[in-house]
Amino acid sequence: MDQFTINLLFVGASFALYIGIAIWARAGSTSEFYAAGRGVHPVMNGMATAADWMSAASFISMAGLIAFVGYDNSTFLMGWTGGYVLLALLLAPYLRKFGKFTVSEFIGDRFYSSTARLVAVICLIVASVTYVIGQMTGVGVAFGRFLEVSNTTGLLIGACVVFAYAVFGGMKGVTYTQVAQYVVLIMAYTIPAVFISLQLTGNPIPGLGLFGEHTASGEPLLAKLDAILKELGFSEYTTHNGDTFNMVLFTLSLMIGTAGLPHVIMRFFTVPKVSDARWSAGWALVFIALLYLTAPAVGAMARLNITDMFWPNGTDGEAVTIEQIETDPRYDWMANWQKTGLLGWEDKNGDGKIQYYNDKSDAMAAKAAEKGWAGNELTNFNRDILVLANPEIANLPGWVIGLVAAGGLAAALSTAAGLLLAISSAVSHDLIKGSINPNISEKGELLSARIAMAVAIGVATYLGLNPPGFAAQTVALAFGLAAASIFPALMMGIFSKKINNSGAVAGMLAGLVVTLLYIFLHKGWFFIPGTNSFTDADPLLGTVKSTSFGAIGAAVNFGVAYLVAGMTKETPQEIKDLVESVRIPRGAGAAQDH
Repeated sequence: MDQFTINLLFVGASFALYIGIAIWARAGSTSEFYAAGRGVHPVMNGMATAADWMSAASFISMAGLIAFVGYDNSTFLMGWTGGYVLLALLLAPYLRKFGKFTVSEFIGDRFYSSTARLVAVICLIVASVTYVIGQMTGVGVAFGRFLEVSNTTGLLIGACVVFAYAVFGGMKGVTYTQVAQYVVLIMAYTIPAVFISLQLTGNPIPGLGLFGEHTASGEPLLAKLDAILKELGFSEYTTHNGDTFNMVLFTLSLMIGTAGLPHVIMRFFTVPKVSDARWSAGWALVFIALLYLTAPAVGAMARLNITDMFWPNGTDGEAVTIEQIETDPRYDWMANWQKTGLLGWEDKNGDGKIQYYNDKSDAMAAKAAEKGWAGNELTNFNRDILVLANPEIANLPGWVIGLVAAGGLAAALSTAAGLLLAISSAVSHDLIKGSINPNISEKGELLSARIAMAVAIGVATYLGLNPPGFAAQTVALAFGLAAASIFPALMMGIFSKKINNSGAVAGMLAGLVVTLLYIFLHKGWFFIPGTNSFTDADPLLGTVKSTSFGAIGAAVNFGVAYLVAGMTKETPQEIKDLVESVRIPRGAGAAQDH
């Protein structure tokens, strides 16, 4: 059986399972569509939350970014994991106690203002659409490779699949689908990692293998990787080479962005009790840790394998020949990925070999001149393909490659569905029912939610064709927007009686606008290529990249909110009493649909 058929079997079987679950658990009421009827067990909810969370950025993109940068990109791990601690301690139980369906509804009621609710809807949609772009990017990469079509065609196919099961199932269908997707994606991530760890270190636990000895050379694996990268002019894998201030800001942006993401927070509205919300966050952290403790090993081992592929005789020997790439079955993965447009090479000096090295390194210039190299001949290696290509690079069995195909798609589609649900809830429940037409029927509200979801899929697909970065980088922008706009409003809403409606609205708008402007200045206006004035390599403010600005935007939000609140009318007493009751995480009532 050829690899294409194996891929189709794994992907087809997993999709049949997801769509079957979505039909079985189809939402018949607004309570089931928005909050799964509030009947999800904390362990199940933790697993669904983990799947909702571990998106294309975590599964497909993160290990690739770690592999090609090393220690400095450990910020993704620290920020995203730390955010769940904040969420469990500071937000989840209190929001569940409030007993509403959506984040925007909480903000509208807490700040006793339809304007605050509307602004929250805008912030939510901007952050969520940016996030969905990253997921659709990952969907395009995965479908493109495993269906052996172009990246664009893969993206369009993926959009149709998301539409099929997210639109009909609502939160109830999405929840149980995500439980199945978590099982698929964690198996798909860890099984290849175990195989590769055994190959390279003899240790079946990837996290321990990372700090073990390389089987062939007998030296520590990380020391061997550092030495090889240094010989090729790259930065050592285990050293800190970036700007520390930007690194701290980026980690903080990811942390508070995690705690402010609407599609994650919505998951805590689906459990029966307040204590279940906290337990859900704890279980989610356990399930997430299974992947996140493996990711650094996946990145390091993949980078070592790639280097060995291009320098099969060692870095002092000859590079791989074009003839070997074209005839040796071990290099079939290169031709497979070249079809997607995400991998490319060129024999610039005409010597019949492909030299992979850092041609921007001054230290390599003399060596390159001496050997007659004309530049790095691995001209394109999209970071988002690394995890998906990893089993092929390591020459693992075909069924493992098929499993990774299913896992990568599960990761991207599960988060896309959660985000689209957050967007549709904001439009139908908060905007249409909350502001435009309060008397809309339940059937009409569900229809408007599904139409909003379809429109959001269309917009995200269009923008996903020209994303502002790799999947994880695009997702980081979304976290910055959530950090600057939603997180401060939630924190002040729960823990500060002083913040009134004027302060909350001014703070959210200020945080969103300054962060969005900073991102557009660096990534292009509305993410249109070529319209940017700065780049992350040469940012506007010192060393602060666009992905790190969310923490500064959050500080602006807090500052403006307190300033305006101090200059305007005091918060009414009944709202102060409401804040006091929310702080006691016991006795949550049922959701109030208004």
